[in-house]
Amino acid sequence: MNRMEDLMQELGKKRLPKLHVGDTVQVHYLIKEGDKERVQIFTGTILTMNGRGIARSITVRRIVQGEGVERVFPLHNPRVQKVTISRRGKVRQARLYYLRDRVGKQTRVEELVGEKVRKERERERAAQAAEEAESTPEPSEKVEV
Repeated sequence: MNRMEDLMQELGKKRLPKLHVGDTVQVHYLIKEGDKERVQIFTGTILTMNGRGIARSITVRRIVQGEGVERVFPLHNPRVQKVTISRRGKVRQARLYYLRDRVGKQTRVEELVGEKVRKERERERAAQAAEEAESTPEPSEKVEV
């Protein structure tokens, strides 16, 4: 293996959700305020996906008080706690930069529904359940004397 693959094995996250451009996601991001840390949720639409491997990042856009706010999140960053998908978007382009010029209801992306999405959600839930089952420790057996 080369150095990049070694780094990816060591520092990369084991499991990431299958994200696509146009999806509406909630990014749980750890922020530091003074000496305290808390998780802040950034909800928006994925405009682009860049990089690959450990350098993978997404650009998420949302509207706050009439102003567009975009943020780039490196997916393997330890400050990104988790990324959850709230809606699947039906888009035909790899980059949604045209959403920057739109206002109001025009910024909405059509939702992708159907059998394909249902199957994917079921697979994700099964994988999460298996992951949670692995992480919960077995209760120790009590020995009666």
